[in-house]
Amino acid sequence: MSTPAAVGQGDPSSVAADQLKSVIERIERLEEEKAGIAGDIKDVYAEAGANGFDVKILRKIVALRKKDHDERTEEEAILELYLQALGMA
Repeated sequence: MSTPAAVGQGDPSSVAADQLKSVIERIERLEEEKAGIAGDIKDVYAEAGANGFDVKILRKIVALRKKDHDERTEEEAILELYLQALGMA
């Protein structure tokens, strides 16, 4: 006879293997979606470049917009300080 705790649980190693397989498959699907989205982003940058926009500057703007105002202000102040120290400002 099986104990009450073991009823309906199956082999613990097969349950762990099933969970692991499920996690791996989810990650693989998300990686595929990420690759597709990265391709779409690349296409948008290419389109912007073809329309005369500077893609390098667009990438910088996107990176700046990801940061909050205080973080951006602090980085700009440090950059200005370094430029002054190097005689470039």
